[in-house]
Amino acid sequence: QVQLVESGGGWVQPGGSLRLSCAASGFTFRSYAMSWYRQAPGKPREVVAGITSTGARKNYADSVKGRFTISRDNAKNTVYLQMNSLKPEDTAVYYCKGDSDLSPAVYWGQGTQVTVSS
Repeated sequence: QVQLVESGGGWVQPGGSLRLSCAASGFTFRSYAMSWYRQAPGKPREVVAGITSTGARKNYADSVKGRFTISRDNAKNTVYLQMNSLKPEDTAVYYCKGDSDLSPAVYWGQGTQVTVSS
């Protein structure tokens, strides 16, 4: 059974930090590129950051460059999103996604809420 389980969300004041984790099981994690997406109320889901299967390449949305860092630990089947200098506009439900050129399957987690407010 494939599972992606996000954790680490919560409430934080502007300027604060959070670290999200996404624990994967049920598929060959090391073969999958992983991404973080977010969806704010009334807005479409948008990509935040992505990382290749080996971790060699990463990319970020312009809105989070320099503030967020994506990483992965293939030994732990986990992908992370370190979020610093958080802003109210970062408030959203954050989802992790896994996909691979070797498979048509795309896997999504259930999401974790991040709220940035004073």
